[in-house]
Amino acid sequence: QVQLVESGGGLVQAGGSLRLSCAASGRTFSTVAMGWFRRPPGKEREFVAAINWSGDSTRYADSVKGRFTLSRDNANGTVYLQMNSLKPEDTGVYLCAADRPGPPRFTIPIHANDYGYWGQGTQVTVSS
Repeated sequence: QVQLVESGGGLVQAGGSLRLSCAASGRTFSTVAMGWFRRPPGKEREFVAAINWSGDSTRYADSVKGRFTLSRDNANGTVYLQMNSLKPEDTGVYLCAADRPGPPRFTIPIHANDYGYWGQGTQVTVSS
């Protein structure tokens, strides 16, 4: 079982930065991929970024490439999403997710259905 708690959201002006954290409990954290998704107001949940179990490979949505950086600290059970050059369209609830334990994947999962554990989310609001 993995429990996830997000933090670091808030209100920021366009062009600003935020750093989201996702603290994970559970012995399987360091062996599974982790992802961030977001739910913009009135829209469906969408993929933002994901990282493999060791932290040496990442995937990003095209909309955030070059602006967001995902990293993880397995020793401390935490995943970080550094968000720079924020835009109003980045507004939404940001959700941390953990892959289900199992055989290593060949690719980093980017679909919500691949993830078995979710946090409650943290609100990010970017004003224009």
